[in-house]
Amino acid sequence: MPRSALVALIIFVTGIAAGSLWYVGDRIASDRVSVTSIGHARVGGPFSLTDQFGHTRTDKDFIGHYMLVYFGYTNCPDVCPTTLSVMADAMEKLGGAAHQVVPIFITVDPARDTPRVLKSYLAAFGPEFVGLTGSPSSIAAVAKEYHVYYRVQKPTTSGSYAVNHSNVIYLMGPEGKFIANYDETLGPDKLAAAIARHIGA
Repeated sequence: MPRSALVALIIFVTGIAAGSLWYVGDRIASDRVSVTSIGHARVGGPFSLTDQFGHTRTDKDFIGHYMLVYFGYTNCPDVCPTTLSVMADAMEKLGGAAHQVVPIFITVDPARDTPRVLKSYLAAFGPEFVGLTGSPSSIAAVAKEYHVYYRVQKPTTSGSYAVNHSNVIYLMGPEGKFIANYDETLGPDKLAAAIARHIGA
């Protein structure tokens, strides 16, 4: 099944389950963040989390590669799969230069986003994606390093809940330093072009 169809299916299924509450929450959170491409900033830092294969991954594992980092959660019905799809398409458009970049999805919902859940979810976007989860305190720490806003909402009567969160794609350099940030409205063509300029492709 083509990735576009898989992404559409993810959006449809989670949308039916979650309803408009999640979409509104994500958009409210997204509106809190001004997304621009800027110079050096104190964004990012050390982390030790678990990937979708159950392996411990730290920031040092990615030294020498650019990181394209996004925070979200797998039960997000619209914004997260759309953004991840833009990232995946941008990676394809980078062609041979894509090996320099590692797309990373860090959950803000570690209670539900286990390694197994991340592995299944990220399969729709490509094998190059690294999904990361961890303890609530570990996720809170890395979110703070990246200045990411997120807040778990009150559960519904069925026990389901939304997680409001900022909607930012971060480009980090080979030494783990912040380069620029974007959002999904840039689209895959412009995102790929922006990344290519920074990595010299």
